[in-house]
Amino acid sequence: MSCRAGSWMFAAAAVIVCLLDTAVFAEAKNFEDVRCKCICPPYRNISGNIYNINVTQKDCNCLHVVDPMPVPGHDVEAYCLLCECKYEERSSNTIKVTIIIYLSVVGALLLYMLFLLLVDPLIRKHDPYTQPLHNEEDSEEMRPRADAGPARGNTVLERVEGAQQRWKKQVQEQRKTVFDRHKLLS
Repeated sequence: MSCRAGSWMFAAAAVIVCLLDTAVFAEAKNFEDVRCKCICPPYRNISGNIYNINVTQKDCNCLHVVDPMPVPGHDVEAYCLLCECKYEERSSNTIKVTIIIYLSVVGALLLYMLFLLLVDPLIRKHDPYTQPLHNEEDSEEMRPRADAGPARGNTVLERVEGAQQRWKKQVQEQRKTVFDRHKLLS
């Protein structure tokens, strides 16, 4: 990878980190890494509600979380028995790091794809032995056999091109079979 592409990727990663930090800071006002979440169903004429508050695990119950208490003093115990309270923990730093790694990998793969799209025509040499596979019979008669010629496939690119040619040949054979069967059936 060239130095310019590496510096571009570093700049993109820095921008992503800044945006994520800004987004997390903006949402840090609403959410903490630890919280107690109480889900209270409807009770008599009071509609159900969800309460979130930052308290310790031992204080994670209806009496400490539900504020203001929607029921009068004598119904508090019955109301709190219906509520389901859970203590939740998460690591926002781990979430940020995971997202940054994911975005970096996707960005690196996109840069690599762009690099291959730009460099592939320069690397690929015109090979007189490869022809477009318009007609299977013509391409088989005109193309020399791989066993008869000199040893090919020394480089990775030549092996990939050979595999690509075999795949194209298989696709052409499948197309011919499907179209012949279609003609026979109709």
